[in-house]
Amino acid sequence: MGAGEIAGLIAAVAFVVLVAISAVPLLKLGRVLEELRLAVRDMGHNSVPILQELRGTVQATNEEIGKLALVTEDVSKVSANAVTVTDNAAKLTTAFRNTLGGPMIKVAAMTYGVRQAAKSGSKKVK
Repeated sequence: MGAGEIAGLIAAVAFVVLVAISAVPLLKLGRVLEELRLAVRDMGHNSVPILQELRGTVQATNEEIGKLALVTEDVSKVSANAVTVTDNAAKLTTAFRNTLGGPMIKVAAMTYGVRQAAKSGSKKVK
């Protein structure tokens, strides 16, 4: 064997060793990629029921929001009616005060005065 053949043989052995050394990480990378593929597949299978449940939850929430909108409309109507009742009560109070309040106060004051005078007169007679 000549020097060129020995050099070629050493180069071939070195190449085989290099391929053997790089094969180990490549095999590990292949296993990691296989595990990643399985994890993605499982995630896809498990996410479908979660998304369906989330869809049901969103639909139920939308229904409740619709009901809440009806309640707030009713509250708005009730508050508008309360304002009307309050205004009417204020107007009625003003009308009562203007028509009957003044004369009633005067009558009450007069009867009080008459009673006081009657009491004072009966004490002096004794």
